[in-house]
Formats: sequence, C-alpha cells, structure tokens
Amino acid sequence: MQLAQRYGARIEAARLAGWLHDYARDLPAERLIELAERAHLITCTLERKVPDLLHGPVAATLIESIFAITDAEIKQAIAVHTLGTENMGLLDKILYVADLIEPGRNYPGVEQLRRLAEVNLDQALLTGFNQTLRYCLEKNYLLHPQTIQARNYLLEQI
Repeated sequence: MQLAQRYGARIEAARLAGWLHDYARDLPAERLIELAERAHLITCTLERKVPDLLHGPVAATLIESIFAITDAEIKQAIAVHTLGTENMGLLDKILYVADLIEPGRNYPGVEQLRRLAEVNLDQALLTGFNQTLRYCLEKNYLLHPQTIQARNYLLEQI
C-alpha cells in the first residue's frame, strides 16, 4: 500500500493484491498443476518441474471463482508477481517489488532494494530481477524464460 501511495496506484487494488497474491502458495504441487492445467496456465515444461512457479497464475484464477474478484489489474498483478512479465503495469511492478521487500524478508541486498523502491520503482524492479536471476544461477536452479524476458524488456525501456 505504501508503494501504491508513493507511485500513484490504486491503494485498494494494491491492498487486495497484497493480501491475496499468495492465496495458492501452500497448495500441494499436484494440485497446483491440476488447477493450472484446467485453466490452461502452463506456459513451459519448467512449470511442471517447479510447480511453485504456478502459484501466482493459479491464485489469480481462484480469487475470481472464490471471491468474485474480477478486476483485471489485480488479477494480472497476482498472476505475474513471481516471474514478472514484459510490459508490466504499475500494480504489477508494485506487487512484484513489495513481495521482494516485505518485512519478513532477510537476504543479502534486501535493504538496498527497500531503499531503491522508495525512489525509483523501475530500478527496484530491475534490481529485483537481477537478484532473483543471480540467486538462481548461484544455486544452479533452472531459469524461467519469462523472468529473463521481463528483465530484458524492462532494461530496454529504462
């Protein structure tokens, strides 16, 4: 909500997106895949290997059917809050960054990211993408092409 206020986004939309973005986070992997298949949300084989990556798109689908939330901006922000996407809207950026800097987060670089989020949302988003990709590379994790595309698109814009 603080980032929404700072950058001129709809505060109530940010509040709802913030509350509901991890709605599907604790679903078992098999259930995430099942729901994603039913809604045609799987975009690559990596998502079957790492089903947690589906929790955002699945949550966006569930909030409509369970809570009757049809606001496209809220659903989009929830859907892309883990991987990002090309041409992210203001609420998309805010939720992605807010998720990375929430008070419970403690990792190298989080304080720098928190400070950056207060002064330049796009730079904070780029830094967040870079930190995420660097972490995945250091851990030898698979990289989702959507995050790489989102990062490259943003970098070209700024």
